[in-house]
Amino acid sequence: MKEYQYDKMLNIKTTGNQWGFPSMTHYNPYEPTLYYALEVLFGHYELKREDHIIDFGSGKGRLSFYIDYYFHAKVTGIEMNEKFYEMAMKNRAQYLHRTKRRGDGIQFYCGLAEDYKIDLSANRFYFFNPFSVQIFHRVIQNILQSIEESPRNIEIILYYPHDDYLFFLDNHPSFVRREEIIIPKMYDKNPYERFIIYRSDD
Repeated sequence: MKEYQYDKMLNIKTTGNQWGFPSMTHYNPYEPTLYYALEVLFGHYELKREDHIIDFGSGKGRLSFYIDYYFHAKVTGIEMNEKFYEMAMKNRAQYLHRTKRRGDGIQFYCGLAEDYKIDLSANRFYFFNPFSVQIFHRVIQNILQSIEESPRNIEIILYYPHDDYLFFLDNHPSFVRREEIIIPKMYDKNPYERFIIYRSDD
């Protein structure tokens, strides 16, 4: 299914130019994960209804609606850009109107990722290079703090993983690399077209 066909099915708008993003040193411009990449990811990666995934740099909410539609898992999107947050909330209303769902499992938070207090039920964390490795360090520390408060197994999902992210997690005592999922047809041309998944070390 093509990008616009997914958006039409979900009754949302997540394609097109990502205008209006402020110039900031530590935050990268928003770009949605391709639907094709999501198909590949969830063709290999199991997501359960009881999981709670946090999407850092959620933009217009594409990942949230995809997960809710296919897996009924809880999703929280964290987005610092107010325009994208507003568009995600509009998408949420349109999606719920189309699907007739209550929407309890889809939430969006407008603010800096490092200021977000990690929900103690969250056990999956998704990153598509939303910010610098310095911010990433702080977010991971927040995640680890939440594990101290509420012990649980968690997993980190990196798409198009930045080398600094990988180096940090590969050398972190709290995580082990679990799996690599390459995206067919795209990986051969660009080795960053892959998912790397880490889990907390028991």
